Amino acid sequence: MLVQLVLSGLGVAAIAVPAFAHHGWSWAEGEQTTLQGSIRQISMAPPHPMLMVAVADGKVWQVDLGNPNQTERSGFRGDTAKPGDAITVLGNRHLDKSKLHMKAVRITIGGNNYDMYPERIRTN
Repeated sequence: MLVQLVLSGLGVAAIAVPAFAHHGWSWAEGEQTTLQGSIRQISMAPPHPMLMVAVADGKVWQVDLGNPNQTERSGFRGDTAKPGDAITVLGNRHLDKSKLHMKAVRITIGGNNYDMYPERIRTN
């Protein structure tokens, strides 16, 4: 029984540690930037929804949205947009510039703002 408890605890820790390390803002720059392009792919799967966004130079960025509840509260759902739609993303880019990855605080599609993290939006 003790062995089962220890193995269960290790299993939970093995899942929780990478999830904890992935979430948060420590991997992102403090400065916000804007990315414009078109949606290539939409995923609403846990742990967080994300978009793949193609930009003018042909590169494709991964844009992480809020957690599923935050994303839904922003008004964005899986059927809100479709591949090919133009998008503007305000967010924080990955610290490692070789990664085309950012965390969105706001996305704008068709003139509608979807604020994932309204408290983090900087307008100037």
